[in-house]
Amino acid sequence: MRSKFSGAFMLLGLLLLLFASTQTLFANSSPRALALKAVSENSAEAAPAIAELRALGPAGLDELFRTYAREIDQQVTHPLLAATPDWKRLSAALDEVSQQKDSYLSGLYWYTDFAQANAAARAANKPILSLRLLGKLNEEFSCANSRFFRTILYSNAEVSKMLREKFILYWESERPAPRVTIDFGDGRKLERTLTGNSIHYILDSDGKVIDALPGLYGPAAFMRLLNQMEAVFREPVNSPLNSPMNSKDRLVVQAVPYDRARLNAANVAWYADIQKTGGKIPSGLIMVEQNSEGQPTAISAAPYAMTKVFSEANMLKAIIGAPVVLGTVTDQATWNKIAQLHIADAKLDERSLGLIQRQTQGALSSDGSDKNKLKAFAALTERLQQNIALDTVRNEYLLHTKLYGWLMIDNDFRDVKKLDAKVYSDLFLTPASDPWLGLFSPEVYTALQGGGIIRGSGAN
Repeated sequence: MRSKFSGAFMLLGLLLLLFASTQTLFANSSPRALALKAVSENSAEAAPAIAELRALGPAGLDELFRTYAREIDQQVTHPLLAATPDWKRLSAALDEVSQQKDSYLSGLYWYTDFAQANAAARAANKPILSLRLLGKLNEEFSCANSRFFRTILYSNAEVSKMLREKFILYWESERPAPRVTIDFGDGRKLERTLTGNSIHYILDSDGKVIDALPGLYGPAAFMRLLNQMEAVFREPVNSPLNSPMNSKDRLVVQAVPYDRARLNAANVAWYADIQKTGGKIPSGLIMVEQNSEGQPTAISAAPYAMTKVFSEANMLKAIIGAPVVLGTVTDQATWNKIAQLHIADAKLDERSLGLIQRQTQGALSSDGSDKNKLKAFAALTERLQQNIALDTVRNEYLLHTKLYGWLMIDNDFRDVKKLDAKVYSDLFLTPASDPWLGLFSPEVYTALQGGGIIRGSGAN
């Protein structure tokens, strides 16, 4: 009898021990435990915890934000706080899990595996925002445009909220970003990236191109255009996009009229901006239609516009012809005036301003007084917002219009790889065939041995 009870107690003890071990194992591998380990001073403990959080997807990043909400909020609200060792470890963990530098402000999770992003988009019924850039988004020295995206767009509270709620995010590197170091010989050095451009593609859940935003846009313009693109993805049930066709045909049926409408809208907006700034409407452009108030609803470019009644083919040529004309007749002074009309699109929010403050403290020239530092910072941000507004209008009126033309002419450009090759070759003028990105020409004599070229072990 005693042996029976002893055996039962031993079995119970083993079960309790197994249960306790399981609980301990679960506690040690729970998201909360991983978040605590991720900022450990012991890198051998932190690295695998960070990798596991990354593997959990957006939930892993959310756990880091929940666990360290107080510390993150403190850095957001006080951007000039000194970066302690604890904060540096937390910031690094956030950036590694999110795959974006300065992610403490954005809270955005970026996929770097397209198959995973595509699966997530299908599961969530969301479009994919696919960023192509030089370098890597989670590194300091990615290309200049992607750095501005992190500061001006992704850090913006409203933009980051919209991206989290409406899109699945994915980035892919075109190639490393070229870097240059200028050594002044007295201990001072300047390090910069050279050339390179970035583009956001908006893809449907099958990975086909709906639209794209080339280069930098101001926060308000970025949100407005992305909301329009997301609306195309979410057409009502009776729209052509949801008709019983294969996915490729659905997109083409719906997207071509959208491309034509958006291209024409950009042309008309440019026309209106020229009028507002007092510029002269070039003789090469004519109004095709007017509304009841006499304002243009469509413009076209001679010599295509011979009559108000066009065949579909000629209408297409006419619409595409207009941006070619507007690009050649708009001088820099006029672009600056147009940019001022859209300065509200470039307004920076407090989060972006805080990050810029953090990045530039100690770099602004002043006599060191708080008053002069504030004055220098205000001048810097004012110039920055003017440049953002200029980038916005030029990218929208010159580059975006070309993209619409390509998408309308050739359905093959619904394939993001084919469109991306075209963009970097013909739009950004940095084709994959040029390993030097236009920075070196064998036809130019430099008086340096070998033209100053140094080939590393992995270079072609």
